[in-house]
Amino acid sequence: MPHLPGRPPSDDDYTEFVHASWSSLYRTAYLLLGDHAEAEDLVQTALAKTYASWRQVRDLSAAPGYARTTLVNTATSWFRKKSWRNERPSEELPEQVVHHDPSDRPALVTALGELPPRQRAVVVLRFYEDLSVAQTAHALGCSEGTVKSQTSDALARLRTLLGDAVVPHTLGALHD
Repeated sequence: MPHLPGRPPSDDDYTEFVHASWSSLYRTAYLLLGDHAEAEDLVQTALAKTYASWRQVRDLSAAPGYARTTLVNTATSWFRKKSWRNERPSEELPEQVVHHDPSDRPALVTALGELPPRQRAVVVLRFYEDLSVAQTAHALGCSEGTVKSQTSDALARLRTLLGDAVVPHTLGALHD
């Protein structure tokens, strides 16, 4: 049953939203975190937070943007924790799980993992999600100047890691 404007969306609307949004949210989370399991945890956390506010949604077309913002804000709060990315000692190394996704670009994903969390978030939102400087600043809760400087620093680092052929100097100029 389609959602009627002015009425709170139903659980069926939420289920449909999750099915339609999962892969896009997961790709963004993976690019932010660089780890499949953590990306799944992040998406699940963001979707749980979205569900907590689901009855307040008045326009279902805004739900993906709300969920993406929730995902980015949750990731940002994870980055602030002292325990984020700390090594965990163990007697044995875990088995390495290899996921073969034809859309993965291993060199780029590896290079993204070399960036600090804020720079990685800016690059993912600006160039993968194709958000403007203003939209990225809003999603990250920072100024547009911060987005621009973080983008510049991140692209310079990616050029160092990947070369000008992969990250041309014109890239930053093409996206205002």
